[in-house]
Amino acid sequence: MAHDRSEETTAPSVNTVEAEQTRRRKLEHIEICLREDVQCRRSPMFEHVHLIHKALPEVDRDSIDLTVNFLGLRASAPLIIAAMTGGHPDAMEINRKLAEAAEELRIPIGVGSQRAAVEDPTLEDTFRVVREVAPSVPVIANIGATHVDAAPAAVEMIEADILAIHLNPLQEAIQPEGDCNSVGMLDSIAAIVESVDVPVMVKETGAGISAQVAVALEEVGVAAVDVGGVGGTSWAAVEYYRALQENDEVKAQLGLDFWDWGFPRP
Repeated sequence: MAHDRSEETTAPSVNTVEAEQTRRRKLEHIEICLREDVQCRRSPMFEHVHLIHKALPEVDRDSIDLTVNFLGLRASAPLIIAAMTGGHPDAMEINRKLAEAAEELRIPIGVGSQRAAVEDPTLEDTFRVVREVAPSVPVIANIGATHVDAAPAAVEMIEADILAIHLNPLQEAIQPEGDCNSVGMLDSIAAIVESVDVPVMVKETGAGISAQVAVALEEVGVAAVDVGGVGGTSWAAVEYYRALQENDEVKAQLGLDFWDWGFPRP
């Protein structure tokens, strides 16, 4: 009897498994942020700053110009909609609305990590929507420090003006599937700087960047550092809830212990 190969089943490739894992993680991040309290519990620095009211300001409010030079590009205010989401079909509408706001306010906007779309091109539209809806503002691509080969594709995917490299060692340490090998990371960042023809900035996912690390990044050609740190969403908290879902008690405890870890936002 002839063997019918059409009935054979094969195991999915490693790349397919990784792509599905990344897509699922993106959705879980959104769901957890909507459902759970993942705010940093430490008081942000701004809570301790009190502005003094000046009854004689001697200024015409309409003459105030907040326009800034952002890595050679024009922005109407010193504000950025930083890397948020993408990489899952449900994230597309979120990015669309954020892009609408950026276009109306004429401020830069960044997308979430584009790794998912590099692994699965069917997800590219969840990122491309930002450029389509916000054609006149600086758009920031986003890739991990180890994904050197993917950097040019990430920039091209959304016609980005700037590339952000995200650092997230704390988040990786708590993620059930996290990669904690950061050996050679600085060399990888240097290689990414050389591989793209747009300015490269580096950001952290909520724990901040020290002066020592900032100097090291400058020395390998990084054009800017996002100094955002502790405050707002705690990604250690987000990964805590994911670890709970995976019944990973050790990772969940790490999330609790490091919920408020990092440098405060300046």
